[in-house]
Amino acid sequence: QVQLVESGGGLVQTGESLRLSCAASGSTSSINVIGWYRQVPEKQRELVAGISRGGSTDYADSVKGRFTISRDNAKNTVYLQMTNLKPEDTAVYYCYASTTPGSWWYWGQGTQVTVSS
Repeated sequence: QVQLVESGGGLVQTGESLRLSCAASGSTSSINVIGWYRQVPEKQRELVAGISRGGSTDYADSVKGRFTISRDNAKNTVYLQMTNLKPEDTAVYYCYASTTPGSWWYWGQGTQVTVSS
């Protein structure tokens, strides 16, 4: 079992920055990929960014060049640095972790990010 707790969401204006954090606990040694999805009402949850245990990253096209994901394995924490935020980035951001072996997925409770125009 893995538990994920997000923090760092809030209300910002267009062009500003925010940093999200996700602290993992439990069976953290089993985590392979950890990262972020986001969701707006009536739409499917979409991948924002993920980072593997080895440091490989993956980003949604819409955030490339603006968001940076990083991982501190010693602190079992993943960060999402978001810059040049746009109103379309407004969503609930969910931390996720996938494990190996078994490929179990775990989710945090979500944190709201609101970007005003």
